Amino acid sequence: MGNTQTHQRPIGRRITPQRAQFRRLAESADIGTVTRAQLAVLAQSLTCTGLINGTESHLLVALINTAPAESFDKSGKPIVFKSNQQLAFEIGRSIGRVSRMLSRLFDAGLITMQDSGNYKRYPIRNGDGEITDGCGIDLRILIVRYAELDELVRQVRAEKKAADAALRRYRGALRNARYALSAAAELSGQVLERIGSRIERVSDFVGAAGKVSSGMLRRATAILEWLVERLMHLPRRSAEVSKTKNMTCPHVENGMHTQTTTPHLFDDSSQERRSANAEQPTPLKAGSASKWAFEESLGRRRSESNQPRRVPQAMVALQDVLRAVPALKTYGFAPSSWAELARAVPLMCRFAGISEDARARAVEQMGEQQAAVAVAVTLEKYDRQDVSSPGGYLRAMTDRARAGELNLARSVFGLAARNSMEVRH
Repeated sequence: MGNTQTHQRPIGRRITPQRAQFRRLAESADIGTVTRAQLAVLAQSLTCTGLINGTESHLLVALINTAPAESFDKSGKPIVFKSNQQLAFEIGRSIGRVSRMLSRLFDAGLITMQDSGNYKRYPIRNGDGEITDGCGIDLRILIVRYAELDELVRQVRAEKKAADAALRRYRGALRNARYALSAAAELSGQVLERIGSRIERVSDFVGAAGKVSSGMLRRATAILEWLVERLMHLPRRSAEVSKTKNMTCPHVENGMHTQTTTPHLFDDSSQERRSANAEQPTPLKAGSASKWAFEESLGRRRSESNQPRRVPQAMVALQDVLRAVPALKTYGFAPSSWAELARAVPLMCRFAGISEDARARAVEQMGEQQAAVAVAVTLEKYDRQDVSSPGGYLRAMTDRARAGELNLARSVFGLAARNSMEVRH
């Protein structure tokens, strides 16, 4: 007969590279730097980080309280030798459940374990009766990682506090916006309906406020507060704005930029669709822009069939757009490249109330980069209350681009000059 192969009984828990690293880390613990009370408080707080659940935290606290307080002093060994049966009795769980939780705590780097060949836990003492080693549940890794875990708890709590503050402010801003809408009796019904639809659009976009990010809540709050300021006819926060309509653009070769759009936000703009006349028909030379004004990754979407020849636009740098459109920062946008600005266009259109069809037509006619600049200019003028129909304004710009009469560079430089004069005054 052939040789019979016998399988030895597995000894202890499965050892992985991560668990072996945790064991090595535990051996470097500086005993005496952290007290047992500090570790118990930390174990109770770890549930907020999602690292462990409530039952595992309960077991970890029981392990910490089982170790004598003097074992956390210098020359001590905070190792627990209780059996799974005893631990299960103390926390009111089954033995199998305790074994699985110990494995999860081991994998999370909150304990290390050394099992004996017969699965018993016992200390190894020297001649003086002091514990030098043992097979049991070692808590020294908590001492090593105390500063790291404590900082994690502080960070999670700070993030939760900021999220709660953003949630409270958003709900208050939404309530104030609806109250201001009902109290604004001096406005016409059409204007109130339009503003009310924008408020509800923001509310629908956020949805369940408790489930969205704090950044989204802050952005929605800024929009609602902006609508309340418009309802209450409050001046712009950028302070006293000069009413000068004609101002020289220092970045163009010659000529004046004339602001021809209406300054009245709530007036009917159905007859003012050609308000995009602010873009002067005189083209600029491409040599007046920065070398990095365009990115090769953002080519235009060309539609050659049945389309008029597109007149080349003068190039502007992204920094010029950011100086000309401070509303980008107001609404929480901080693009560092043309690609990021193009990706933010759909959200900018939502904030300004521009339809998807108007945005698609602008992209088809101008290309992604020029359409992004056009939407940014529209958002800035909408924020300034210079236009009351952003969608109509963007469509008018698209029509002018189709006719070869649009000059976005002049508008960008004109807005930048206007902002610089407002800052000086």
